[in-house]
Parts: sequence; structure tokens; C-alpha cells
Amino acid sequence: MGFVSAILLLLAGVLGAAGLIVAKRPDAKAAIDKLAPYQGWIGVVSALWGVWWLISWLMNLSIISHFMIWMITWLAVAVVMIALGILLGIGLMKTFVKDPRAQQKLDQSYARLAPKQGVIGIVAIGLGFWSLLQSILKIGIPG
Repeated sequence: MGFVSAILLLLAGVLGAAGLIVAKRPDAKAAIDKLAPYQGWIGVVSALWGVWWLISWLMNLSIISHFMIWMITWLAVAVVMIALGILLGIGLMKTFVKDPRAQQKLDQSYARLAPKQGVIGIVAIGLGFWSLLQSILKIGIPG
């Protein structure tokens, strides 16, 4: 997946699971508060990056039988990035999207995802670490 995706997943995951993390480790609040001002931009970039990864995944479906672990990780990264991107970046996205129907779709997506934000954040952190490990050790990566 690459280091950029892994770092983006880790940042978005920490912001997405901030409530759960602070509940377990109150001392983490100061570090998370430093990221909070950038939450909207991290969300927008994450959503766009996730859409790009999803499109790329669809274009490379022919290699799924050869690189199963990599392809499953690729899809999971794309879906989690899109979901967290919507959750974290909805406020900023709405400033760019002027169509009321598109804003309504964003609100509907947010309403479906919001109850699962903490879990999605934890999954993103796990995928971020897995992506780092996969990039370093070249686990299941073509080439």
C-alpha cells in the first residue's frame, strides 16, 4: 500500500477512534488535540485517496488470484479510507459541494457511519500498521 497510505490511515484512525483512545489513555488527549485542527483536511484527503485506491483496485482485479493478501488489504484500505474520510471531512466537504442532493447524500452516509466511527478508527489503525509492515517486509506484494 505504501508509506503514505499507512501514515494517512494511522492519522485518520487516531482521529476516528479519538474517543476510545482517550477513554483508555487520557494522556493521549494532548497529542490528539494537536491533530484535531487538521481533521477536516485529513478526512477529505483520506476520502479522495480511498476513492483512488478503490478505482485502482477495480482496474487490477485480474491479479487477485496471484496476490490475494495484497488485494484484500488494498480493498480494505480503500473502503476504510473512504468511510473515515466521510466521517472526518464532512464539514469541509460540504463547503465544496453546493448541490443540496449531494449534501443530503453526504449526510445520509455520515448518519450510517457515525455509530461505527470508533470501530472504523481502530480498524484503520490496524490496517495502517499492517500496511507499514507489508511495505517494509514486502508481504504478498507483487514485484
